[in-house]
Amino acid sequence: MKYQAKRNIAAGGATFAILWSLGLSHLFNDMLQSLVSAIYPLIKGSLHLNYKQIGFITLTFQFSSSVFQPVVGWYTDRHPKPLSLPIGMTFTMSGLILLSQSASLWMILVSVALIGFGSAIFHPEASRLARMASGGRHGMAQSVFQVGGNLGSSLGPLLAALIVAPYGQQNVKWFSLVALCAIAVMFPISRWYGSSLKRMQRRRENTVARKSHLSRSKIAMSLAILLILIFSKYVYMASLTNYYTFYLIHKFNVSVRESQFYLFAFLFSVAAGTLIGGPAGDRIGRKYVIWVSILGVAPFTLLMPYAGLACTCVLSICIGFILSSAFSAILVYAQELLPGKVGTIAGLFFGLAFGIAGIASAVLGAVADRYDINYVYRICSFLPLLGLVASFLPPDRKR
Repeated sequence: MKYQAKRNIAAGGATFAILWSLGLSHLFNDMLQSLVSAIYPLIKGSLHLNYKQIGFITLTFQFSSSVFQPVVGWYTDRHPKPLSLPIGMTFTMSGLILLSQSASLWMILVSVALIGFGSAIFHPEASRLARMASGGRHGMAQSVFQVGGNLGSSLGPLLAALIVAPYGQQNVKWFSLVALCAIAVMFPISRWYGSSLKRMQRRRENTVARKSHLSRSKIAMSLAILLILIFSKYVYMASLTNYYTFYLIHKFNVSVRESQFYLFAFLFSVAAGTLIGGPAGDRIGRKYVIWVSILGVAPFTLLMPYAGLACTCVLSICIGFILSSAFSAILVYAQELLPGKVGTIAGLFFGLAFGIAGIASAVLGAVADRYDINYVYRICSFLPLLGLVASFLPPDRKR
């Protein structure tokens, strides 16, 4: 009974208020981030861009966040910054305002770089805060945090279809009001963070003192496998997140507005799948969740390039739900490999995810220009087969 009471105190109470606030902040952040790819069909037509230039915009956006995220995580592991969340959202808000007024490719590039930098500041610190507020249920906490971001990513295209597509790119500036709401949510989190710094420092010292249960060679091998899985997951996700609307328009002749609704359905399934992955990893082990979520999606990806419109929509929903359950499990697994480096690992893996997605988007855009958009989905359909390497991961530590 005493053990159960202590566990309830650790896992409940005010920390859940912080977790849900972090999830809401992540929703706002990623909703605003997703507007970039959601308005691609608009700026492609208005600025007469080709697929390669669209890919370069994504590369700039993802590069600005991926390069800085590990740096931010490494720095804040040593020097925590309670105001980092609202500061990051301020950069995002500035980028949105500039994006709404951008009339040339270089202005688009500067605006998306600012938005990406805001993401680089937000993710490592927010992930650390989710772990602090987890009460020991790290997978559950990361899922609550991640599902907010994925819900936000799904809402971006829907809002773009309802607000931006009918009335023009200039309406992006109204989303700066959402950024202001996000800053209002983030300030109480920052106050809680500031008041918890001393306690966090004591926990960090204890965590650093506790060594991993694996040898250095096994840790290096495990990290390499996780990087392969991140590559597989995010190259395929880049093909859907950035080119799914073009694929539907090209292959099935749907309108831009209709394609945004199909993209919303896919991204909403991603959010739903994320909510499952973390708690399942806490209960049955993260290795099994990682393995099933990456490899288990292969039958659906292999079938999708040959399906009709309705079946394509259903398959994309299945793909999003299964594949998205992996990231929370991968992140917590990596954090447990290297105790005491929560921010560094979060920054590294978020940064790699965004960086790989950005490079993949540019490469896939060039492939689509040279061949066609259908060819992109045929070659990407084999990527989930890389999930076979997850069988070489050592079992994660039982808690």
